[in-house]
Amino acid sequence: MAQVSAGPTGRGSPGRPYVLLSCATSIDGYIDDATEQRLMLSNDEDLARIDAIRAGCDAILVGAGTVRRDDPRLVVRAERLRRERVARGLPPSPAKVTLTARGDLDPRARFFTVGDAAKLVYCASPAVEKATESLDGLATVVDAGDPVDHDRLLADLAARGIGRLMVEGGGTVHAQFLTAGLADELHLVVAPFFVGDRRAPRFVADGRFPWHPGRRARVAEVRQIGDVVLTRYALSPRCVDW
Repeated sequence: MAQVSAGPTGRGSPGRPYVLLSCATSIDGYIDDATEQRLMLSNDEDLARIDAIRAGCDAILVGAGTVRRDDPRLVVRAERLRRERVARGLPPSPAKVTLTARGDLDPRARFFTVGDAAKLVYCASPAVEKATESLDGLATVVDAGDPVDHDRLLADLAARGIGRLMVEGGGTVHAQFLTAGLADELHLVVAPFFVGDRRAPRFVADGRFPWHPGRRARVAEVRQIGDVVLTRYALSPRCVDW
């Protein structure tokens, strides 16, 4: 079984890691279109920013749907950033984390086959046996309750030395962390075009969010990056300028 990296690189607490959500959308709030081809929302400059954020984290989390649909590698791409992590006694890339209700994950996915970082699969209790059998030797499968308990997941990550967690989606996972009040910071990038197709996935679905007209999130930063705009929202007192 893969092992998690030894020690945190960012702010966290004994209870749970610092949780940073990262997402790019169209002007009308879509994170993809309804075609089979992946929609590119960020530009090269913004992707370099995201790479640097990844390099400063201990783990990167995506949902099982994102693993199936996008087949992401979830590695630090810039050689300089990889060398800097190694010089700090860390693996070249952060640990990879996913969560699944059904345990339906392809062991050939790049999440499992690319890079030497630890891989963690937080699985709903009824699917633990299935996931353990299909991913034998490729990942550590953790029973996360039924349904998957995000507090339990974060407590387990903290116990494994994860101090800073980057959540990269998809929309269902972002909504789960946001509605549960488990996010400390949100990086929201808006691309300068519309999707205009309600069949496409949106940033988040309906839900009861802690931020509403009577309790607004604090804007920590607004920055133009080429032709996209980044807004950084502070979602908890743990979010400070950095």
